[in-house]
Amino acid sequence: MTHANSIESGPQDAIVEQTSAELPVKEAARPAPPEAMLSLRLAVGLIGMLLASLLAILNEQVTAFAMSDIQGALSIGHDDGTWLTTLFEAANVATMVFAPWFGITFTLKRFTIGAVVATMLFGILCPFAPNLPSLYALRVLQGIAGGCLPPMLIIVALRYLPPRIKLYGLAGYALTATFGPALGTPLAALWTEYFSWKMAFWQIVPLGIATCVAIQQGLPDDPLKLERLRSFNWSGFLIGFPAVAMLVIGFLQGDRLDWLNSDLIRVMFIGGAVLLVAFLINEWFHPLPFFKLQLLSRRNFSHGLTTLAGAVILLVGVAAIPGQHLARIHAYRALQTTPLSLLVALPLLITLPLTAAVLNLKRVDSRWVMALGLCLMIATCAMGSFMTSEWIRDNFYVLQSLQIAAQPMVIVAILMGVTTGLPPTEGPFASAMFNSLKTFSAAVATGLIEGLGTARERFHSNVLVDQLGNRALITDQSIDATHGIGELAHRVHEQALVLMSADLYRVMACVAIALLCLVPVLPVRIYPPWTTTPPSSPPSAR
Repeated sequence: MTHANSIESGPQDAIVEQTSAELPVKEAARPAPPEAMLSLRLAVGLIGMLLASLLAILNEQVTAFAMSDIQGALSIGHDDGTWLTTLFEAANVATMVFAPWFGITFTLKRFTIGAVVATMLFGILCPFAPNLPSLYALRVLQGIAGGCLPPMLIIVALRYLPPRIKLYGLAGYALTATFGPALGTPLAALWTEYFSWKMAFWQIVPLGIATCVAIQQGLPDDPLKLERLRSFNWSGFLIGFPAVAMLVIGFLQGDRLDWLNSDLIRVMFIGGAVLLVAFLINEWFHPLPFFKLQLLSRRNFSHGLTTLAGAVILLVGVAAIPGQHLARIHAYRALQTTPLSLLVALPLLITLPLTAAVLNLKRVDSRWVMALGLCLMIATCAMGSFMTSEWIRDNFYVLQSLQIAAQPMVIVAILMGVTTGLPPTEGPFASAMFNSLKTFSAAVATGLIEGLGTARERFHSNVLVDQLGNRALITDQSIDATHGIGELAHRVHEQALVLMSADLYRVMACVAIALLCLVPVLPVRIYPPWTTTPPSSPPSAR
């Protein structure tokens, strides 16, 4: 039994690890004892962890969508205001790398409650910040506190859920990754249109109180493991945190600062990449890593992480394009795009558990469920690529409806592939790698959409202007009429935006096709957690 694994395990986990590591193969293959039942008290605690993860997602999404109102209320310029989101996201993503280690050390119960309280406290203080630097500091601290919450959910799901309902717990995690972001626009519209911009920060308080009560009453009291602090991986922490934060800053500020033409962006990308390589090397050889890179030798785990990165880029892009088109072409506000978000969000409450129920059937192959979900994504992008300037909200309903089935098929299947076969002792490593990659991919998707969108908009604008000039469509009369020139410029700009959005749909389709091509190649057949893997299955599936 390695020292690294023994550090990560609790009293019960150590027994599991000892069984798998020290007993002979035949003895380890004996039938498992009768499955434990999920008590009502523990179910309350697990619901509390689900709410904690949802709280973190809502806090992130609502403040991002309401940022223009926040900037206006606090008289913050656009450039300075972008840093409010960037600094929050950088701290949020970087913290997810290390949160599972601290969660095990200070116990999941205490650590999660402390992070929820801190997230609420910093949110309450944000509207009262006396100046911009103090608001930046509060956003960074809130990003750190919020980044501690989502990784805890996977850990408790792997540790406490009985095998027969484990997939439903993973569907709950998928709910925070799909349902939570979809609620961002409706809630931001609700607070800014009918209440106050301050509610974008304060909305988490009631949910946070309920979360703390549920976790306190439901989760068991594990002993503190403060002795782990003596073996803290300082080299990994001091290298990894700035590495991830710098890369996130580079992607989120890249489009505004013209990417590598900016000295700051060059420093963020080059410095972040060098530090990230050093961090991964450190994690490979360190006896107590935050990332257990050896898990990547498992085909399903490495495929799951690869597909996760592409799926997050795909989901972020497909969700952002309609709102971006309606806002820039038809001047829709968040309140007017809310029906599109709700059309996806509310049915997910039904389709996610249904997808988990289907995948929990032994005869269902999760690989083809994922493939079907990706095909629906491709169909969405293909239909969106034919959009015109006449498209309004109603034209996107069919596209959004496909996401109701597509998103659960992809996300739950990925979670099943990543977590199946993982013992509770490896839960913290899987959670750190999964959550940090998910949130980092979201930052990459944002930068990709902004950067590619800007480049394609400029390209189409230049092409349209050249065509107008070459075909002599601008008559002397229109040149003399200021209104005519203004109207023509508006139409060129509008058409460039439409063509740009269609191009983004095509790029997202290419991402989905690439992920679809990996399905029959990389992953191996896996079975629901409640079943026993047949002897004929490849060893890499375990």
